[in-house]
Parts: sequence; C-alpha cells; structure tokens
Amino acid sequence: MIWSFINTGFHTGKYNMNYDLRLAADCKPNEAILRLYRWAPYCISLGANQSFENIDKKKAKEDNLDIVKRPTGGRAVLHSEELTYSVIYPIDSATSAHTLYHQINMALAKGLMIYDDKLSGVVLENVQPDFLSLYRNDKASAVCFAVPSKNELKLSGRKLVGSAQRKLNNVILQHGSILTGTFHRKLADYLSLSEDEKEKIKNEVKRKTIELETILNKKVDFERLSESIKRGFELYFNAELIESGFLQTEN
Repeated sequence: MIWSFINTGFHTGKYNMNYDLRLAADCKPNEAILRLYRWAPYCISLGANQSFENIDKKKAKEDNLDIVKRPTGGRAVLHSEELTYSVIYPIDSATSAHTLYHQINMALAKGLMIYDDKLSGVVLENVQPDFLSLYRNDKASAVCFAVPSKNELKLSGRKLVGSAQRKLNNVILQHGSILTGTFHRKLADYLSLSEDEKEKIKNEVKRKTIELETILNKKVDFERLSESIKRGFELYFNAELIESGFLQTEN
C-alpha cells in the first residue's frame, strides 16, 4: 500500500467534509491517505442520520459557528480546539472495516505517545455500548463525545479521540477529532434542549472526556503534533507517508 499525507490546515466545515468525500471518490486501489486539518470558523458537525433540528441554529449563527453534516455516522461534535484526521483506505474482500478502525486508532495512539511521554497511558476502549438503546433513551446521546465507542482512544478512563467510519463503494472513510482544548464542552449550549438538560450534558461530557492541554498542562504545538501523528502512522503501518498536494474543491 502506498501512503500519502496531506495537511490542509484551517477551512470551513463544508470544505472539510467535501474534501474528505473527494479524497474517497478519487482513491486508487493501492493508495491510502492520511489527512490532517482544522476548522475556521468553529463548526458543529452532525452524524449522517442526525437532524438539524437537534441544533439551535439561531444561537450557532449568532456565535459564528458553522453547521454541517458529516458523511459518516455518530452524533454531534463541536469542532474547535482539536486536530482532526481523516483516513481514506481502499478495501477488498480480505479487508475488515472493524480491523481497519482498530488499526487506525492504534496508529493514532502511537503518534500521541511520540508527541509526549505523558500520553503513554492512552488505550483503546474495549466495550461497545448499545447505541440503539442510548439514542432512544438518553438525551446525552445527541453528543458524540458523551459516549465512547469500542476501539476509540481514552486516557484515565476518559475519551480523548472520537472517530466515525463509513464504507463508500470500495473505500473506507474514517475521520475523527483529537481533543486539544476544552471548548468542545460548550456543544450543549447549542442543542435544542432545556437548560437543565444542557447542564446535565455539560457535566457528562466534562466527566467522560479529556484533552491534551488538560493532560499536559500546556498549549499544544500543532505542527509538532501533526508530525507526531504522521510518524505514528509510518511506524504502525510500516510505510513512508509521502506528502501530497491539495485537491481543488469547493468551499
């Protein structure tokens, strides 16, 4: 497998989702891609099957937040102080999407450990929740980071990286958020819920998530973090990631 690496920097929510879809559409049978990116302005993304009615669109607009649908599953995420990754990987009958999900998270874990020794305790969640039941009965399930999925990365029992995956023809698109700061906790402020429900979700997210700046007690060096994640993929997949140019896509 030939691996390419792209760091597209800051862009809008629409640009970022269109870019991932374009990479998946253009993916060659022998080429995998790691892309890293960020968000300007901050953006709320909803899972493919989640309704825009879950969001207080008026308040989001007042606070200059984008709102966008992800092509993958999962629930709402406030993309703010984070480094976002996407992986595009061609699959065949011998490739398991579940196995690939595990492998990508292992590569991310290796990259985080390269970034700082204090992240050596990062582990994969080993329990898969009953999402159908949660989505029916728990308001907090509207928030992606309130519920850890199997093989997602956590530290000290708290979720650090959230990911979502989808098969598009013969290609897997997986993308996710590496939390760096605490702004993501404000997502509850933009949900169409009562104040009591919002406060409950805020407490739940604070209890169940953790961020690099909280762990390390210092600001994140995004350039070094990006290089560390890239190196983690190279070591885990035993491949050189070749830097690639940008695609032309719509904003």
